Amino acid sequence: MGILNCTPDSFSDGGLLDSVDAVVVRAEEMVRAGADLLDFGGESTRPGAVPIPSELQIHRVIPALSEVRARLNVTCSIDTTSATVASAALDAGATMVNDVSAGRFDPDLLPLVARTGAAVVLMHMQGTPQTMQVSPAYAEVVRDVKSFLRDRAEIAIKAGVSRDRIVIDPGIGFGKSVEHNLDLLARQREFLDLGYPLLIGTSRKGFIGHVINEPDPARRQFGTAATICWAVTNGCGIVRVHDVGEMSQVVRMTQAIMARLR
Repeated sequence: MGILNCTPDSFSDGGLLDSVDAVVVRAEEMVRAGADLLDFGGESTRPGAVPIPSELQIHRVIPALSEVRARLNVTCSIDTTSATVASAALDAGATMVNDVSAGRFDPDLLPLVARTGAAVVLMHMQGTPQTMQVSPAYAEVVRDVKSFLRDRAEIAIKAGVSRDRIVIDPGIGFGKSVEHNLDLLARQREFLDLGYPLLIGTSRKGFIGHVINEPDPARRQFGTAATICWAVTNGCGIVRVHDVGEMSQVVRMTQAIMARLR
C-alpha cells in the first residue's frame, strides 16, 4: 500500500503532493514500483495534528483520486475518519476506507461501508492525534490492542460490514511508546488469532528514528525495511509504505525465502 498524503503537514512528506498532477505522477511511480493499493489522505494524523473539515479533505483528495482512477488500474483507499469524505472517495472510485478511529469518530462511517460493500481498515489508536502521544499507557499493550480490535470488528459486523471486508491494524505509532511499538511487532502473530487480514504501518515512523538514532524521517529507509521484513515474515497481509520501490524489493525477497520453507 503506497501512501499518498495530499496534505501540507504530514510528518514525513507534507506539502510534496500539492497538485493533482503531482499526485498522479507519484501514483504512477508507485504502481510501476510495485504498489498494489494506493492510500489517499487529506488530513494529517501525525502526533499533535488538528482535525480538518470534511470539505477541505474532499478538496484536497477527490480531484486527484478521480484522475488516478481514470488513468490507472489500481485499487484505491481513502484514509479518513469522516463518512462524508469516505462517501465522496467511494463515489470517485475508491474501494477501501482506512479509518484510524476504527469507526469511533463518525457513527455514519461503518453503515456507509456496509451499504457500499467497501473494505475497511480498523486501526487502534489511544486518544486522538492531538493527544495520543501524551504519556500513552496500557495494562498490557498487546492484550489491550487485540481486545480493542476484536470489539471494533464485531461492531462493524453488527453494522452490516461483511467479515471478509475487514482488515485490522494495531496502529503502530498511534498512542504508543517506543517500547509499545516494539512489543506489538514482536508479538504481531497474536493478532492473526482474530481471523482478519493484518495491515502494518511502520514507514519512517518516530520509534524507528529513536532506535536507529535518525531524526530525519526520510533517512529511515533501512530501519523501515527491517520492520517490513519482520511484518511479512510474521503474517502481515498489507504493508503501508512511503518508499514503494525499495519496500517492494524487501517484500519480494522475504516472500521468496519464505516460499522455500513450505
